[in-house]
Amino acid sequence: MKNLLIVLGVIVFICLIGGCSYNGMVSKEENVKAKWGVVQADYQRRSDLIPNLVATVKGVANFEKSTLVDVTNARARATAIQVDPTKLDPATIQKFQAAQGQLSSALSRLLVASERYPDLKANQNFSDLQASLEGTENRIKVSRRDFIDAVQDYNTTVRSFPAVIFAKLFGFGEKGSFTAEAAAQNAPKVSF
Repeated sequence: MKNLLIVLGVIVFICLIGGCSYNGMVSKEENVKAKWGVVQADYQRRSDLIPNLVATVKGVANFEKSTLVDVTNARARATAIQVDPTKLDPATIQKFQAAQGQLSSALSRLLVASERYPDLKANQNFSDLQASLEGTENRIKVSRRDFIDAVQDYNTTVRSFPAVIFAKLFGFGEKGSFTAEAAAQNAPKVSF
């Protein structure tokens, strides 16, 4: 009888720990999904600004058409990649990040090229769009950082003992996150 009570006590204890671990992992996974939703919304906001920016720039005579085509194509590639928040594995995040990086690069080239056009710089609509784009880029940085923090918290939980046991049992795997771009590993060369 005493042994039976001990065994039942151990089983109840394991069930309590398992239940708490499971609930904690569900909560953290939902937080990761929510943060991912914000990241996607911020990138979508940027994507929505681009057609207006391109249309404004097209109005300037002799603006580099190849730059506009590059931006338009990069936007198309970036918006074509849809990431299911339940499948945030490293490969999917890398693919999404690469497409968004290409769009960022194309936008940078567009903004640098626009510096050579005084009429464009004086255009109020262009200035407003440029300010909106800058604000959106800041939002993207914040939402990416929040997402990275949520993923780190989740991944730490599913890899920690005793939660790792229940994570494997209930199918909670590690989530992918953003990583630094390859070019970020090299310091820029500055020469005077």
